[in-house]
Amino acid sequence: MGVVQEMERSMTLSLKPDWTELEKVRDKGTEFFKCQGLEGEKADALVMVISELTENSIKYGQFTPAGNRVVIDTHVDGRNVTVEVRNPINENTFNHLRRLDRMIQWIRGYQDSFEAYVERLKEVSKRPLIDNESGLGLVRVAYEAKAILDFYVDDDDTLNVSAVANL
Repeated sequence: MGVVQEMERSMTLSLKPDWTELEKVRDKGTEFFKCQGLEGEKADALVMVISELTENSIKYGQFTPAGNRVVIDTHVDGRNVTVEVRNPINENTFNHLRRLDRMIQWIRGYQDSFEAYVERLKEVSKRPLIDNESGLGLVRVAYEAKAILDFYVDDDDTLNVSAVANL
């Protein structure tokens, strides 16, 4: 993992799609937010946003041996923090994109993201323990960081998932 660019109010990380990179991502995020004067619960929530979106990127991205990377852009602008995570996809990812779209629209359907979080916890609690997908990550991002989620796929088949949170 390397820092591609770090400016006063922005941080860009580029990393190989490997689970061992997550701790480094969290450390870099913590360091970045501390430099922005953010600590405590708000900083922890924003580091969680970076972590959750990166985990999803590693889990659902379609990486080639040629060295595709996960790219994480974090930017503090006035009263907002934007986290955008990008990864390559292909036609095998379409089911994930449909689930991603449904989940984001479902979260947006609630007046308060806490309600969505509680409903999702109820659903997860009914599943067998061997179920590997909780579906809590994006709901946590919306609730704990009070972030608005969005995504798009660009012309280069790169998935861009973003979360914008108020400071």
